[in-house]
Amino acid sequence: MERRELELNSPQESPSLRHITRKEVLLKMFARLPEADQKLLEHGSYFIGINGGFCGLIANSFFRRILNVTEARFASSLPMAVLPFLTTAAVYHAAVTVPLLSGDLTCATCAMVRGGLIGSVIGGLYPIFLAIPINAGLAARYSSAPLPGKENMLHFWIKVSKPVFKKMSYAILLQAAFGIYLSSREYGIFMKMLQLTEPNSNPEELKD
Repeated sequence: MERRELELNSPQESPSLRHITRKEVLLKMFARLPEADQKLLEHGSYFIGINGGFCGLIANSFFRRILNVTEARFASSLPMAVLPFLTTAAVYHAAVTVPLLSGDLTCATCAMVRGGLIGSVIGGLYPIFLAIPINAGLAARYSSAPLPGKENMLHFWIKVSKPVFKKMSYAILLQAAFGIYLSSREYGIFMKMLQLTEPNSNPEELKD
């Protein structure tokens, strides 16, 4: 019995045990938050994901016009809305919301940088790059635009993509701004959670 107690109190296991205890305390504090704050933490990633889906639809529309693709409108719009939505929401939830709720993300600047990068790169740039192969396949299938040979393929797509990136630059900036705003709101809720600790608890310990 004494040997088992020594093993449980060993230095190797104590950090993991402290981490589990901290997560349990934070989850209890989360349950005491106002319902609006709980919903924002639970569903905030969906909002930035919806914006990513809109960026996908806009980018898809631009490429379809440039390549004169008129067929398969629904077949191209569906993946361009669903994939950016799912990817942006999943990455934001994993990189911002989950670390906040587990107490692993305790820096306001870090949270906002993560939110801004996810909004601009995953929710803004990724849909544009995703639209290129989808519309390239449609243009080749329906012969809506003359496609070059393999030796000029890179130059062709750079030329085609430049006006799309230029038009989408405002959407990318808006996505970055929204990601920063959303992550700052969620971090504010996290700080509110720390104020809900029990009188005998030390909020600073949860930040470590």
